[in-house]
Amino acid sequence: MLKAGIVGLPNVGKSTLFNALTRTRKAESANYPFCTIDPNVGVVNVPDPRLEVLREIASTNVVIPAAIEFVDIAGLVEGASKGEGLGNKFLANIRETDAIVQVVRCFENDDIVHNMGSVDPVRDIEVINTELILSDLESVERQKEKLVKKVRSGDKEAAAAVDLIDRLIPHFNDGKPANTLEMNDDELAVLRGLHLLSSKAVIYAANVMEDDLADADSNPYVTKVREYAKTAHDAGCVVISAQIESELIDLAAEDAAEFLADLGVEDSGVSLLIRETYALLGLKTYFTAGEKEVRAWTFEDGMTAPQCAGVIHTDFEKGFIKAEVVAYTDLSELGSVAAARDAGKYRLEGKDYPFKDGDVALFRFNN
Repeated sequence: MLKAGIVGLPNVGKSTLFNALTRTRKAESANYPFCTIDPNVGVVNVPDPRLEVLREIASTNVVIPAAIEFVDIAGLVEGASKGEGLGNKFLANIRETDAIVQVVRCFENDDIVHNMGSVDPVRDIEVINTELILSDLESVERQKEKLVKKVRSGDKEAAAAVDLIDRLIPHFNDGKPANTLEMNDDELAVLRGLHLLSSKAVIYAANVMEDDLADADSNPYVTKVREYAKTAHDAGCVVISAQIESELIDLAAEDAAEFLADLGVEDSGVSLLIRETYALLGLKTYFTAGEKEVRAWTFEDGMTAPQCAGVIHTDFEKGFIKAEVVAYTDLSELGSVAAARDAGKYRLEGKDYPFKDGDVALFRFNN
């Protein structure tokens, strides 16, 4: 299962957000730096309104959503790349994740300590990004020393890696993360092998107070984070109130919706953040639907029908014959598999068919 790391400076709301995401109180949340030391890990269901529609069509009471993993990582401080605070531990934990959710404090509160003495979300973001870049710079310099020896013996893969590193080093020295360097497909493949922290996809979670949740556009800190995310990284930004979301943990879905409505909010920021993180990880969803259950299955963009069958069981991929497929939009509009078949929307797909988000499938395979 792919995982996203929740990162940020101390006391920006990481652990509170993690508890809201996982609907637990697993992570300690306190008004002092480093209340999180060992990372907390939680599996989170991906909200998907399509599941309820499919449940009604399939006449079942069992629904199993897709899921991703979130990791609450210790707070970072300036100098982490040199071991300050819990820097080494922090960076090692980030390296094990597939994407980064960077929580940014966008509120004033004298009762909650900010370890840098003031609220400045862009500065906070740049502190974290700088530490990731410095760590990566040290990493590629070490890797280059080993790769140069292989290049001398005629290793073409090593030569390609050294060429990319030679482009990355000045890029890092300019204070720019690896994911902003223009690269072709071959270079991107090489980049993955370097395992760099700043090459990971990132989304920013702008953490606001309750009063700002309904009208986040008027919060100047949120505006700055959105502008920075777009111009510096072409990244997304989701507005959340970690404190409000944590108060929803113990509420039933209907009560939570009513609570948010009273605040002037239509949907939970956490729900949006989960969906955006799912997409950030390059994940899509196909469904199986029958009387036994309706289930969301996760696949990566570009996977073919046999590979998607293998998500259910390896035997499905090995013995793949055909996939019976109907698009969710067609099935939901027509109301039944029989109607979709009569309308010519139900089709058989072979081994080369690339699955699409929202496909509803039944696999034929040899045992």
